[in-house]
Amino acid sequence: MQRGLAVLGSTGSIGTQALEVAGWLGDSVRVVGLAAGRNIDLLEAQVRRWAPSIVGVADEDAARKLRERLRGLDFDVEVVSGAGAAECVAMHPEADVVLSAVVGIAGLLPTYAAVRQGKTVALANKETLVAAGRLVMEEVRRHGATIIPVDSEHSAIFQCLAGRDMSEVGRLILTASGGPFRTLGASELGKVRPDQALRHPTWSMGAKITVDSATLMNKALEVIEARWLFGVDPDRIDVVIHPQSIVHSMVELVDGSIIAQLGPPDMRLPIQYALTYPARAAGRARTLDVAHIGALTFEPPDVGKFPALRLGYQAVRAGRTMPCVLSAANEEAVKLFLEGRIGFLDIPALVEDAMASHDPVDPRTPGEVLEADRWAREHVARRVAERGGRIRG
Repeated sequence: MQRGLAVLGSTGSIGTQALEVAGWLGDSVRVVGLAAGRNIDLLEAQVRRWAPSIVGVADEDAARKLRERLRGLDFDVEVVSGAGAAECVAMHPEADVVLSAVVGIAGLLPTYAAVRQGKTVALANKETLVAAGRLVMEEVRRHGATIIPVDSEHSAIFQCLAGRDMSEVGRLILTASGGPFRTLGASELGKVRPDQALRHPTWSMGAKITVDSATLMNKALEVIEARWLFGVDPDRIDVVIHPQSIVHSMVELVDGSIIAQLGPPDMRLPIQYALTYPARAAGRARTLDVAHIGALTFEPPDVGKFPALRLGYQAVRAGRTMPCVLSAANEEAVKLFLEGRIGFLDIPALVEDAMASHDPVDPRTPGEVLEADRWAREHVARRVAERGGRIRG
């Protein structure tokens, strides 16, 4: 049976790989919707290649230019624009599977909309469950939606748990590469430049997630996401550093056995599994030659040097809007770091300051989640303005 696929964030790293995978899968997948921000050069090429029924463009000017470029096509395509464009794509009736790969909190509303339509969501946007995990999972149950994780770590756990009763599960073990600065001393971390933080040793990802990997904030967000995806208390979710990025995560069972999922560091593998689930299909990604992978090493994370992971556990234990504030403050701080306005170590410092200043509430709507997100961003911007870019020391 052919599945209709909508890709939210189609011009980003995950989105472009998802479309590549869709090409591998042939007639079993039809791309019916695309949503992007303002990269209309790539989006135009995607539209011409895939002939979707609907295209969403967040930027109004970019949407106007795209409409002009698409005149005279031999197929009909609706171009919607503005803040709600991705939601329109997510709710399109031809979309059976919605791949949510929009970066940051911008992915919340379209993902929430897809869930409320009872669709299958291939989730690559961490912030949706970090900021609004309880709300989203309540809607999943209410509307009979399905969430299939696309992050390599959560996909690994999802695969390890297949057909298993959760009463058999002792703990979840998320692996982390440790990023490019795993062996640097604390004093050296203070001198890290944006271009250095964007050089990940094993994965090719977008800028925001690459910086998050370097600070270990990516793993903090994944702990919170795993708590909601799998319904596991955070005290039963551990993180280990695994520089080779071959073991993508593990599940320890109550009898002490550990089940692991291995594969090359290639996001197309978890993407394909999410698009074909519960079946598996032949793919074109390289396979893992276990006879030649060499040593696989594991070590505990250094939360002294990388406090973001500690903050993630604090946030998920505090609950309510605290995880949203953690995520939003981090997103704003990463943006400032990439602009060269703050230092690398200022990122977790600003997040911790925002968390300490926040009085969490129990959000009942996505709007209340977005209000907490707005507060955190404004708090970070205000702190940087007050201190002239000097956060630590």
